[in-house]
Amino acid sequence: MQFIEANGASIPAIGLGTWELRGRSCARLVEQALRLGYRHIDTAQVYENEREVGEGLRASRVRRDDVFVTTKVWTTHYGPNDLERSTKESLTKLRLFEVDLLLLHWPNPQVPLSETLGALAHVKQLGMARHIGVSNFTVALIDEAVAACPEPLVCNQVEYHPYLDQTKVKDACARHGMAVVAYSPVARGRIRGDETLTRIGLAHGKTVAQICLRWLVQQNVAAIPRTSKIERLSENIDIFDFALSEEEMGEISAMGSAKGRLTDYAFAPKWD
Repeated sequence: MQFIEANGASIPAIGLGTWELRGRSCARLVEQALRLGYRHIDTAQVYENEREVGEGLRASRVRRDDVFVTTKVWTTHYGPNDLERSTKESLTKLRLFEVDLLLLHWPNPQVPLSETLGALAHVKQLGMARHIGVSNFTVALIDEAVAACPEPLVCNQVEYHPYLDQTKVKDACARHGMAVVAYSPVARGRIRGDETLTRIGLAHGKTVAQICLRWLVQQNVAAIPRTSKIERLSENIDIFDFALSEEEMGEISAMGSAKGRLTDYAFAPKWD
């Protein structure tokens, strides 16, 4: 496993995203992923599966200190008291004393950002999170958040795949020593049959999904592909035995545009 270093955090480059995973199947996937060598598990309050993620973590028998666990605070809990209370509830469900990374899931213009970041930093100072960060923040909001937060922010988790150009967000994070963590890194399966990715995959004996994940990792971006199929777990982590050429990296990057976003939430902010 490779790691992305950012403001004191070492984030495993490939993790398991758990959005839409529920019940026993969620616990089994987390357990199996950890036994296969995954060391980064991503969940969120709004996913309603923190309890099952915790069950999978314990069932795997992997040492707690060896696993990087991320959860995200939902937007309705951004008031100082609510943020602390909801974090305690997440830890209770996960049955952990602390998470490795606690993120604000989306910007919420209804609560002053400085107030929310103060509460997030306080939760870290109380020992409930080793590191803190944000998710789905624009360039302008990244700059505002870093200036307002009394503790270092280690990442911005965003949608990122070959069809979406995130150069501006990546550059903003780099300016502040923050990592980018990519969700939907294989574009929710839309990469199947892509001619460019298929051709590059054939040259390396890899699948199109592996090409996408390798493209992200070579940019020093962590990726958290979600899968509901145990057989896909081995495929997604098997990307550390080859490298894409500069030409191949450029070819894949050229596929992206600012209009390549798949996430379509009514509450999502406008992106720079």
